[in-house]
Amino acid sequence: MKVGVAGASGQMGGLTASTLFEADGIHLIGLYDAHTSGNIASVAISQDRSSLDGCDVIVEFSRPEVVMENLEVWRQFGASVVVGTSGFDADRLAALEELWGNGPANCLVVPNFSIGAVLMMRIAELVGPHYPVSEIIELHHDRKADAPSGTAIATARRIAKVAPDQVRDTDSEELYGGALGAEVEGVRIHSVRLPGLVAHQRVLFGGGGEVLTISHDTIDRSSFMPGMLLAVRSVGSQSTPLAVGLDSLLGLE
Repeated sequence: MKVGVAGASGQMGGLTASTLFEADGIHLIGLYDAHTSGNIASVAISQDRSSLDGCDVIVEFSRPEVVMENLEVWRQFGASVVVGTSGFDADRLAALEELWGNGPANCLVVPNFSIGAVLMMRIAELVGPHYPVSEIIELHHDRKADAPSGTAIATARRIAKVAPDQVRDTDSEELYGGALGAEVEGVRIHSVRLPGLVAHQRVLFGGGGEVLTISHDTIDRSSFMPGMLLAVRSVGSQSTPLAVGLDSLLGLE
């Protein structure tokens, strides 16, 4: 399998490239980054998108503001794509649905490659109908490009789907705008950005006399690599041209 990485100079892109280079049955043939040169595992980072032409699969980790333009090019190349870039809201997913159409080649958007984080989201979905209200606190490093995180947004949507009538009965008045968090489909999200963090999330469910908390902590980016490899090896055979998340690959659907 011939694989390339876009956004190769970033932390996730670089780690992904190194992991792919060492993986059995995978040939890392190209790296792309619009603003950075250099090399990873003896493969040069090119500033020309054509360096990824000929890939069977492209792993996309470019910044949110350029990712859609990149995906149009990868689609023209006929490559399947695994998207790790954050910020894929309903509008962007709808645009991808139109772009990918009926295939051939597939696109898999992955809000989080951590298997633990995927399990956290699934558990939150199971808990949601049993509590009247939920909130999410997500904590990431201070270089993260967006807030809230894609994982927090995906979690909120999954909770809202199974528990659409979130109860918002509070006497608290915001003395400063945003103190009570942002709302995604009725679920409040609070974002923290600090140096020293990697990726962390708490999902809190409140009910009469109790609070249930689901917690997940990523302490090293190496935890993302098993999920990334699973996605790369599976995207070409997925049942639909566009899919979101690792759930089906882990038998969670």
